[in-house]
Amino acid sequence: MNPTTMTDEQRKTIALEYLRRLDRGQSFFELFDDHAEVYFPKWGIATGRAAFEKLFADLGTIVARFKHDLAYLNVIQQGDTVVVEGTSYGATQSGVEWRAGVTHAGRWTDVFEIRDFKIQRCFIYLDPDYEGADTQRYPWLAEQQARK
Repeated sequence: MNPTTMTDEQRKTIALEYLRRLDRGQSFFELFDDHAEVYFPKWGIATGRAAFEKLFADLGTIVARFKHDLAYLNVIQQGDTVVVEGTSYGATQSGVEWRAGVTHAGRWTDVFEIRDFKIQRCFIYLDPDYEGADTQRYPWLAEQQARK
């Protein structure tokens, strides 16, 4: 199989399309290679389509809705790698809302490897404690809670 040459702009377009489809609740799996790796904190690495579909299905049991603040993204590219840093807001299935800058959750970075017009790797870095349930273990957060 001959690799297909891509421009930086084409790679960036695919990464941003993934985020847009997530926000719209549209199917996005076809943007991924069938053998892609996807990482999410506390879940681990999902390798292959069946595994990353399960990863995203599992996330759907925690997150009810969310949006990425697409107007304020920081995108860095080098070769096949596209790094997107941004913020988000949304709500969990139990109704707890989060928003970057207001709650602990909402800041994230995705690291993509995109080749042959498919996402080969998507490692998602964020704090998955959307509800702020794990704050007592961190002295600086416990102090903030005590002052409220």
